Amino acid sequence: MEVFTNKVAIVTGGASGIGRALGAELVRRGAHVVLADVNAEGAAAAAASISTATASAAALDVTDAEAVQRLIEDTAAARGRLDLLFNNAGVAVMGDTGRMSLADWNRLVRINVLGVIHGVAAGYPLMVRQGYGHIVNTASLAGLVPTPGATGYSMTKHAVVGLSLALRGEAKSYGVRVSVACPGFVDTPIKEATQYLATERDAVIGNIPFRFYPPDACARDILDGVSRNRSIIVVTQHAKWLWLLYRLFPRLVVHLSSSLARRSAMLGRE
Repeated sequence: MEVFTNKVAIVTGGASGIGRALGAELVRRGAHVVLADVNAEGAAAAAASISTATASAAALDVTDAEAVQRLIEDTAAARGRLDLLFNNAGVAVMGDTGRMSLADWNRLVRINVLGVIHGVAAGYPLMVRQGYGHIVNTASLAGLVPTPGATGYSMTKHAVVGLSLALRGEAKSYGVRVSVACPGFVDTPIKEATQYLATERDAVIGNIPFRFYPPDACARDILDGVSRNRSIIVVTQHAKWLWLLYRLFPRLVVHLSSSLARRSAMLGRE
């Protein structure tokens, strides 16, 4: 608990899901939190429901580099420092890659990759100047294990994992820590917000052979990993097992994932 007491944190994608749960758990552990989200009303409601004293909200489009820079600088100026930056905002597209438009690809890259880059570009130099800080980027199990039926999403999350691990190696000498969170299936509104290409949400969700994990439990696991300075924080037991299985039997896991995607009508039949 003392790791987070009086710490200053920014959480993007903070209006709902893992972001909101992270904000609530950070406050419970004694931190001051800014919940930032493109959904300004949702962020404000989330902050108000968590704590009127130690949680606040900010409207933020993570694809706007200047806005991200401004929020990070303003928060550090107001609080005297920035201890924790959670680059958590993200979107998903599910379906056959051949059905993805260039706009679909660009949206995934702009939010899932550039959104993280904008946070790092603004927050990392500030933390280097401070001589301390911890950046936590949210990726996914899909960033560790190839995910047929979610190729674009998996690609962006692999990028986030690679960015995080490489930066961690650089940041250590400056006193800055970097972690990447890789949750499995978590019960968040992204299930409804996901764009489904030529398939139905219920068909996809109904064929997932794992129980969805509560977001508050996910937040606790992530913060426990942060407190231990884990490089990769894999959340949910099924994600840990699938990652291990992929490292041992990669062809088998990709085959099983492809079969699951076909049963969900995300991919064409062989």
